[in-house]
Amino acid sequence: MTFAGELLTRGSFREIRKALDDRKISALQLCEESLRRLQMGQAQINGFITLLENEARVQARLADEKIQTGETHPLLGIPIAIKDNILIKGTPTTAGSKMLENFIAPFDSHVAQRLRQQGAVFVCKTNMDEFAMGSSNENSFFGSVKNPWNLKCVPGGSSGGSAAVLAARMVPLALGSDTGGSIRQPAAFCGIPGLKPTYGRVSRWGLISYASSLDQIGPMATDIEGLSALLDAISDFDPKDSTSSISSSKQNLFEEFRKNENETSLEGLRIGIPIEFFNQSGLDPQVSAMVRHEIEFLESRGAERVEISLPSLKYSVAVYYLIATAEASSNLSRYDGIHLGVRDGQLEKLEDIYSQSRSQGFGPEVKLRILLGTFALSKGSYENYFKKAAQVRRIISDDFSQAFEKCDLILGPTSPFEAFELGGRGQSNPIEMYLADVFTLGPNLAGLPAMSVNIGYSDINLPLGMQIIGPKFSEKKMIFLSQVLEKLKPQHSRVSPFCKIWEGS
Repeated sequence: MTFAGELLTRGSFREIRKALDDRKISALQLCEESLRRLQMGQAQINGFITLLENEARVQARLADEKIQTGETHPLLGIPIAIKDNILIKGTPTTAGSKMLENFIAPFDSHVAQRLRQQGAVFVCKTNMDEFAMGSSNENSFFGSVKNPWNLKCVPGGSSGGSAAVLAARMVPLALGSDTGGSIRQPAAFCGIPGLKPTYGRVSRWGLISYASSLDQIGPMATDIEGLSALLDAISDFDPKDSTSSISSSKQNLFEEFRKNENETSLEGLRIGIPIEFFNQSGLDPQVSAMVRHEIEFLESRGAERVEISLPSLKYSVAVYYLIATAEASSNLSRYDGIHLGVRDGQLEKLEDIYSQSRSQGFGPEVKLRILLGTFALSKGSYENYFKKAAQVRRIISDDFSQAFEKCDLILGPTSPFEAFELGGRGQSNPIEMYLADVFTLGPNLAGLPAMSVNIGYSDINLPLGMQIIGPKFSEKKMIFLSQVLEKLKPQHSRVSPFCKIWEGS
């Protein structure tokens, strides 16, 4: 295996950064190895929709020129995968849908602009559930993504492509988007860290919308230091996004990570354990036991355990799927064959164009959610469904606020179970799949930051995740906790079995 290959397979973010800065490897060599792995593993993983070969090589050469002059930055020359609902100028951006199969992004998203400025190398646009609607990455027009830990299993969704290429060690960094758990659940299933930032920390400008009041772009990585560097890079106030917060660029999380790297005491940290999390029906005993064991370990490092209650948790699934589908119904109305979307040039009647464009362009899950959302917003249903959901959403937010008066962070499972087999859970009954999001929906509804960290493996060697939830703009504290876990429990960071393919290649 080449030095570039060794770095991608087993190197930490810091080791990759140092190798580039010391000129032991060039950004172009690292880029070429990443592109090679993406191509070589595509038939088995199906992790990307578009490979950005020309774009990547240009960016890598530019990064090498800057490194030669002594310039450095955490992301300079580092390969990164971008979820395919985030716009990169001049590249196809499909959102995993036939509807946008031929769409070329006319401008850069705000996060793409930030990453360009800081010298990151865009290597691919990753596969995803269509319009980010799904929890398994089986809803993509471009085919299902496979989990590198077991190719018969799902990687989670909707950011499953980003999680899979990370777990397969094709890239060290990736961007996903999270509307109800779409970064955290695939991170848990694929054994990597993933973080949904506070709503407003990262600009949504250039993100193809699913549900605007819930969507948030966030970082995924092979380790916590890489995740903190990527979050820093994309956090910035953006006047083009009316929901962007001025507080978004007031922390330097990467510097904080370096400052705290030798600190392992958790004295004074209060961790809240919601009784509802562990009384939830459908929670796998293995997941429950592993999370409880991790909490006991944190207590041994000085953290104080606090029992809390989130009584409105039981309403989160219903509230989420009313609000999210209603917003999706509105956001996706622009895909009509006139403004955007597929269109048969032989049709002349406007009604026929609308009908054919939407029936052919959207997949079954998107159609289902549009129908649900349109019903929730319809006359006679708005008061009974959408308005009540909005009111209960406030109650959920208040429950979290009250809980954070007693604790600093909330801990619990990310998903009730490990990664499941392709074509299994929820295929015949979508409600079963929706209920699987019970632990991850609350932070989106309340606009809170939340992340998933790997805490071990099931008896069949599939990763298990623990979710860390914090008050708004508490990412610094969340990253510190995960940093301590990563340092003291390095066994949680094994590489996936798929990585054997790189040995000798």
